[in-house]
Amino acid sequence: MNALVFDCPYLKGDVELTDERKIHITLQHPDLLPEFSMQLEQTLAAPHQIRRSLRMSSARMFYRWYDDVRKGKYIVVVVVSESTPVVRHWIITAYLTNRLANGEIEWQKI
Repeated sequence: MNALVFDCPYLKGDVELTDERKIHITLQHPDLLPEFSMQLEQTLAAPHQIRRSLRMSSARMFYRWYDDVRKGKYIVVVVVSESTPVVRHWIITAYLTNRLANGEIEWQKI
């Protein structure tokens, strides 16, 4: 399995983007990839807000606002964290949006 790996200081580790998930994002959210792949990486490295997903307890939504992405959009990167058999963080999806989804705010940039 090939995967891109991104540093995520908040999770104190790497986050994987597998080929299968990259294809999913490219097909389902073509407004994000491949054009804004650098911003996806920046969102994991320095998010503006992190929320717990209401749909999946093991998932977090990393948000970062960009004025220069499609005239102003959030990039959202949804990361699933697993602890068994080993700690693993991987991107399940990513997309652009105008607003924040519901979910408990876990961390916010001040």
